[in-house]
Amino acid sequence: MSARISRWLADRWIMGVALLALGYLLLPIAVVAALSFNRPSSRLSYDFNEFTLDNWRNPCATSDMCDAVVRSVQIGFVATVLATVLGTLMAFALARHQFRGRSGINVLIFLPMATPELVMGTSLLALFVSAGVPQGFWTVVVAHVMFCLSFVVVTVKARLAGMDSRLEEAAMDLYASEWQTFRRITLPLALPGIVAAALLAFSLSFDDFIVTNFNAGTTVTFPMYVWGAAQRGIPPQVNVIGTAMFAVALLLVLAGTLRGRRTRRAPRRA
Repeated sequence: MSARISRWLADRWIMGVALLALGYLLLPIAVVAALSFNRPSSRLSYDFNEFTLDNWRNPCATSDMCDAVVRSVQIGFVATVLATVLGTLMAFALARHQFRGRSGINVLIFLPMATPELVMGTSLLALFVSAGVPQGFWTVVVAHVMFCLSFVVVTVKARLAGMDSRLEEAAMDLYASEWQTFRRITLPLALPGIVAAALLAFSLSFDDFIVTNFNAGTTVTFPMYVWGAAQRGIPPQVNVIGTAMFAVALLLVLAGTLRGRRTRRAPRRA
């Protein structure tokens, strides 16, 4: 009996460690989700006082918070579109073409990822001030595009590196034009990497505080609102926004996973 238990534990200890690590990572999210149903005893209290659905029924009880959320979504959307388009073009150029300076550009791509956000924020602030650019919505967008661009390039480039070039060669051999090959073969194969890069860019933009704080001027994003509200008491609706964002991200990941499984199973059924 003891030998059987030892064998069972030996076969599953890696899974147990993985589940413990996953539980550790999800614990703060579970706390935020629980607090979204809490009616605190005071604005400065974070203990679970009383269960309520009022926070979900009226998530915009604090109008300033909802304005900040909308502004963060707007900035994240614009920065994501620009970073995804530019980053995808750069990834294709670096992965598919040979040109002078290609190795140096590959190194430079990693600099925004390795640079501390404090350094990047102050550098961009000095650049905007010296150029006479007033800080506001668009300076935040430019700053977010700058640090999101590297993540997009790395993600899309990794996807392109794993693609089989023989599929494109076969399409060209079957008299497909370059545009037809790109539209029907290359783009569908690269699309999961592009979508993953866009989701990563949006999450980084929506969540950023340090770079935004240096370049926002009077513009208030959701992270900046939370930081300011912490000094006078964070409203419980903040937990609702955080839980809703996590739920949306989880649904997108599950939808992508299910779609990928159906795509892989379709040829077998045929």
